[in-house]
Amino acid sequence: MLAALITTLLWSASVTFGHRSAKILGGTEANFWRLAIATMLLAIWAHTIGQGLSGASFLLFFLSGVIGIGMGDVALFQALPRLGSRLSILLVQCLSAPFAALTEYLWLGTKLTLFQMICGGVILTGVSIALSPGKHLNLTRRQLTVGVIFGTIAALGNAIGAVLSRKGFAVAEAAGQDMDGATTAYQRLIGGLLFGGICLLVVKRNQFNIHKLLPPAEKWKIAWKWVLLNAIAGQTLGVSFYQLALKTAPTGIVLAITALTPLMVIPFASYFEKEKPQPKSIFGGVLAVFGVLGLIYSKYVFEK
Repeated sequence: MLAALITTLLWSASVTFGHRSAKILGGTEANFWRLAIATMLLAIWAHTIGQGLSGASFLLFFLSGVIGIGMGDVALFQALPRLGSRLSILLVQCLSAPFAALTEYLWLGTKLTLFQMICGGVILTGVSIALSPGKHLNLTRRQLTVGVIFGTIAALGNAIGAVLSRKGFAVAEAAGQDMDGATTAYQRLIGGLLFGGICLLVVKRNQFNIHKLLPPAEKWKIAWKWVLLNAIAGQTLGVSFYQLALKTAPTGIVLAITALTPLMVIPFASYFEKEKPQPKSIFGGVLAVFGVLGLIYSKYVFEK
């Protein structure tokens, strides 16, 4: 539970840093370079203190990265320009938890108690209230339809990637291997980086020279600190704690807690972007926090 909460805090900061870097470099490039930096940082850990590329679950963690970090993020960046950031994040976060719980139940047989499902529903309800649009959206039917499709794909990728990580930890445990969160995050990021790199090449298909793929120097002078902070908070530390959370708790619970991410963005946005939270955002946040407290209570009291 604690690892999931730390993940939520780190990802909340990462969203703000990522927004800054994407505005400067563009979404596809900002996403690729944050993955590249995070992969290098985690490689240092994995090949010195951790287990490197070894382990019986490498392929599962690699596929988890391809689907969760790669496909999920690419789909999200397609939903963002069509639905906007608030609706896109709302859609992805609210669908990821039930998709993950259903996938894990069908594949791994993991069941949630009725109380845990109610608490997860309270969290998602709070997120929905806090992030629901305050005024009518000026979207065409095509924008809405295509945006919802990509948002759903992003949520499904996030959910399946998380369940694959859960399966990976189960396989490692059966083989007598104790994989740490940072090493498995590294193995996931390799898959995500490969997918992101292919997408970057597709976008820059007429620029196969690596020097032309690099953003202009003047952009890097402004963007480098945001890319670095995004890489550290989101994909280096955030994914490491996320993997640790998946190692110790069912996917449905972990994703229900990380659904708080867009809520915790509010104070960061208030500080960096000077945005003032609306009363409904505060109410939704309080409701979601009560849901998290309920999950923690069920974990450490009911299961004793």
